[in-house]
Amino acid sequence: MSPMKQMATENDTSVSEFILMGITDQPELQLPLFFLFLVNYTAIVVGNLSLMSLIFLNSQLHTPMYFFLFNLSFIDFCYSFVFTPKMLVSFVSKKNIIPYTGCMTQLFFFCFFVNSESYVLTAMAYDRYVAICKPLLYQTIMLPRICCLLMFGSYLIGFSSAMVLTGLMIRLNFCKNNIINHYMCDIFPVLLISCSNTYINELVSTAVVGTGIVLCTLIILVSYVLILFNIIHMSSGKGWSKALGTCGSHIITVSLFYGSGLLAYVKPASAETVGQGKFFSVFYTFLVPMLNPLIYSLRNQDVKLAVKKTLKRITS
Repeated sequence: MSPMKQMATENDTSVSEFILMGITDQPELQLPLFFLFLVNYTAIVVGNLSLMSLIFLNSQLHTPMYFFLFNLSFIDFCYSFVFTPKMLVSFVSKKNIIPYTGCMTQLFFFCFFVNSESYVLTAMAYDRYVAICKPLLYQTIMLPRICCLLMFGSYLIGFSSAMVLTGLMIRLNFCKNNIINHYMCDIFPVLLISCSNTYINELVSTAVVGTGIVLCTLIILVSYVLILFNIIHMSSGKGWSKALGTCGSHIITVSLFYGSGLLAYVKPASAETVGQGKFFSVFYTFLVPMLNPLIYSLRNQDVKLAVKKTLKRITS
């Protein structure tokens, strides 16, 4: 521990609240950003709730693929709710203050939903692998019990990761510096303002995030390599088109989620990189949850057909 941090710890005056700097400190941008993110949040809520309702109401969508998609939409809806309302208030208030307990709660749920989403996307890749590479065994392998276990495992790993990361954060001391350079309570921006030794936190956080990314990426890559080999050996053009069609939406979602996540986190924690991470985190916290329902609706004939049937049912 550095002498300054040691002195700060000895003269610890624990903070009861934090100040979130938000996306920008420029006053003239606050109102335009408020309306921009309000529209974005409305699109996230409407899009994901609509897709969830559509899957729930249409029996032809009661398949493993749409069961996973339902959970993906549920997670996107929940984790955008964790920080967006608070951020919207910050655009129209003088000081963006969050209590210590509120900050730790936000951190827990954010870690829980983001980690869960990562494993849900992995389960979806496995589902596509079975559907394309073992179509005759699909109904036998992807039983409702297996699908529920995959989802339970995804939420359990997400919950365990969030408990570990938040538990380690609670043990830290925070002194006079209570200004977080972010629009939410995220791990590395909060670690930067602690006056405790954060080595263990940084090590465990990197291990948890890194293991999750490596494991999920490896399973997804292996699934798609096997799918690609299977597609190459398909003789009919129709089979090619159908296989690529069922995987296209998932590939786009995975690329957006992991691409923006890697840009935001795979860097050493410093004031400069946290600022860059804040910018890139906007993509996976606001853009990905908004785009997911569109990606799976516009590229999917089953969803389009379900929309038509639902609208016909409502109008008649």
